Amino acid sequence: MDLAVTPLPGGFGARVETDLARKTGSPVAHALTDALHRHRVLVLPGQHLNHADLLAAAALFGEVDTATDRRYTVPGFPGLTVVSNIHQGGTPVGIYDGDQEEEWHADNSFKPELTAATLLYSVITAAEGGETRFADATRAYADLPADLQARVDGLSAVHSVHHLAAQQADAAGGRSSTQAGTLVQLPEVTHPLAPVHPATGVRALLLGSMVIPRVVGLPEADGRMLLINLLAHTTAPNYLYTHRWKQGDLVVWDNRAVLHTASPCDSTRHSRLLYRTVVR
Repeated sequence: MDLAVTPLPGGFGARVETDLARKTGSPVAHALTDALHRHRVLVLPGQHLNHADLLAAAALFGEVDTATDRRYTVPGFPGLTVVSNIHQGGTPVGIYDGDQEEEWHADNSFKPELTAATLLYSVITAAEGGETRFADATRAYADLPADLQARVDGLSAVHSVHHLAAQQADAAGGRSSTQAGTLVQLPEVTHPLAPVHPATGVRALLLGSMVIPRVVGLPEADGRMLLINLLAHTTAPNYLYTHRWKQGDLVVWDNRAVLHTASPCDSTRHSRLLYRTVVR
C-alpha cells in the first residue's frame, strides 16, 4: 500500500497524509510500520478518532499494552491513557500536569520489554507551550566516535520506576504522579545503553535522565558522567524535532529509536488534553 509520506526537515520524522479512522488491515499496518521504522517519528494531522478508533490505529503497529497506570486509564478502554494538565476539583484528570519540564526518556523503559511505539492524539491543544520534543537517538549513536561506540556497546544501565518516582518528587517539592501510581512497585530492570533495534538491526542510545540510577559495572560518578555526556550529545539541536500540536494531530514514534520530552505548559492559562496508547 502506498502512503503519502513527506520527510520532515532535520533528518528524521515524516508527515503522513491518511485517515486512520478508515484504514484497517495488514497492508495498512505493514506500510505504516515500515514508514515508522524508516522515519522514527510519524505526524498524522487532521485525524478524527474516537477511543475505539485510536486503539484500532495502535493495533496497526503492534499489541496494545494494557499494563498502564489505572488511575488515568479511560474507563472501558484498557491501554488508553489520559494525558492532560486539566484539573477537576483540584485533582488532575490526566497523568501529566504540564507545569514542569519533563525529563528526556523512552516510554516505559522501566519495564522488562521495551515499548515498541507510542501514539499520542491531541483533542484540546494549548495555544502556548506543551510542545513535544524528540531526539534522534539513532543518528546520535551513529555519530559517536568509534571508540565511544565500542565502549557503549558493552555497557548496560539499570532502569527503575522507583528511582523515577523519587527523582520526580525531589524535583517537584514532594509531588510525583509516578510515586502514587499503580506501576511503582515494578522491580528494577537492566537494558543495554545502546540496544539493537529488533526490526532494523540498528543501535540507538537508550537514556533517561531520571529513570536510570546507575550504569552496571561502573563507579557511580563515572556512570553518571557518561550518562550526562551521552544525553547532552543526543539532545543537541541538530538531533531534535519539536512538535507544536494542533487539534487532531496524531503523532506516532518508535520508542526504541528516539527519546522524547514534553515542554512546560501553564495550566492556569492553557488547557491541553491528549490520549496516549503504547504498543509492544
